[in-house]
Order: sequence, then C-alpha cells, then structure tokens
Amino acid sequence: MKKREAITHIMSTDVFRVHPKQTLWEVKELFEKQNIRHVPVLNGKEIVGIVSLTDLMRVTYGVAKEDIDQNQAVYQSIFAEEAMTPAPEVVSDEATIRDVAELLVEKGFHAVPVVSQSGELKGLVTTTDLIRYLIEQY
Repeated sequence: MKKREAITHIMSTDVFRVHPKQTLWEVKELFEKQNIRHVPVLNGKEIVGIVSLTDLMRVTYGVAKEDIDQNQAVYQSIFAEEAMTPAPEVVSDEATIRDVAELLVEKGFHAVPVVSQSGELKGLVTTTDLIRYLIEQY
C-alpha cells in the first residue's frame, strides 16, 4: 500500500447529485435505483449539503416501516434541504487516501465530497470505497 496515494485513485467520479428543492421521495428513489446511500446536494455548482440514507430514516422515525403510504407522504412533503447535513466538510482532490481515512474516522463520517481547488465537485469517497481499496491491497 502506497503511503501517499491520491484520493482520486479510489473516489467515485460518477456522482449523482440532487437539488435542495428535490423531495426526499426523489432522493429515496435515487438511493434505491442506484444502490447508493449518500448524495451531495448542489445549488448550481455549490455543494450546500449531503443527504444520507440515515437522514431519510430519521425523518420517518416513529412511522411504521410497513406503512408505505405514510412514509411516501412524509418523503413527498420534505425537501432535501430540510433533511441534509448543511455545509458538509469536503476534501481536496489533492488529498491522500490516508488523509481522508483519518477524517472519516475522526469525524464519524461515512462519505465526504471531493472537490477541485475551485470548489467544484469531482467525486465522492465512502467508507465502502476505503474498504474495497484495503481488500485490493491485501
């Protein structure tokens, strides 16, 4: 394993994104169709938040899981901007895998957006990406 390997080596570059005014129903559908658990929220090119599967579950906490109609009603009435983690921490596309792994551990994150020097979204790194990398190395 290389000590200074760039995060760009393991990040996902085909990143889905949502707008702050998209409903959580749309976010849920995206999660299910694309088998993802995190999505950056962008207003234009600016990353204003990130929504996770955990955020969706928090919104419907207390609603019976099997009550699909009620869950759908809740998800359709709430926008991504209301459930997202605002102003998420981001990492530079020049960061190393180690830098990002340390950040995820220290902050308890499961995903972090990767940005260029100008702040443009370039990718997303998840704990799954890091585990896959470790599996490849060992």
